[in-house]
Amino acid sequence: MANATDRPVGRRKFLSDAVAGAASLVATPHIASAKAEVPAPAQVQDHQAVPSDVALRVKALESILVEKGMIDPATIDAVIETYESKIGPRNGARVIAKAWVDPAYRKRLLADGTAAIAELGYGGSQSEHMVVVENTATVHNLIVCTLCSCYPWPVLGLPPTWYKSAPYRSRAVIDPRGVLREFGVTLSDDVSVRVWDSTAEIRYLVLPERPLGTEKLNEEQLAALVTRNAMVGVAKVSRPRGAAA
Repeated sequence: MANATDRPVGRRKFLSDAVAGAASLVATPHIASAKAEVPAPAQVQDHQAVPSDVALRVKALESILVEKGMIDPATIDAVIETYESKIGPRNGARVIAKAWVDPAYRKRLLADGTAAIAELGYGGSQSEHMVVVENTATVHNLIVCTLCSCYPWPVLGLPPTWYKSAPYRSRAVIDPRGVLREFGVTLSDDVSVRVWDSTAEIRYLVLPERPLGTEKLNEEQLAALVTRNAMVGVAKVSRPRGAAA
């Protein structure tokens, strides 16, 4: 296994909701008989952490405001969803699109993800090292954090609840092909699956394959095709409607 990281801000029942919500998505564990390549683990580090004092205070304040009818939980959830799936991942999508159209940048991105991502103005703390892994016709990469939910916030925004759930964190390593199928990604037997386990020091980003039929699209149009899930490895980038197969 290799590695990537994040320490999510605690929110109302996030973890319990994650487990319940992900149960239907990554449910009963199976041991995959298909070929799955899992890189050898680097030094294992215990980066499980209890919520900070600030996180606990935020949760307590939110509960009081909801109880008094001063804020609407649905509105809060809508804002979080916007940052989780729309605003945040746009940074990563721009990184991917530039790598698709600029071979020199792609080379720098794969050689030193931290520096190449910083070229576009994105980056976390100096202690976080970004590694970009590339999907090809014969290799598919999948990102997970088995000990908690380490995640590259600067390029992907807030981590989705399923990423933080216990079923995903365990099954992504035990049965990566099964998990991918449940996300709608079926790989042929000649495609190896590499699972990268995030740590507090190293975070991963998947460079998806550029879909066919996008040769005439500009960088901005390409970025619009890239999803958060594709940059985690649980999805592929779909070709635009009307594009030739």
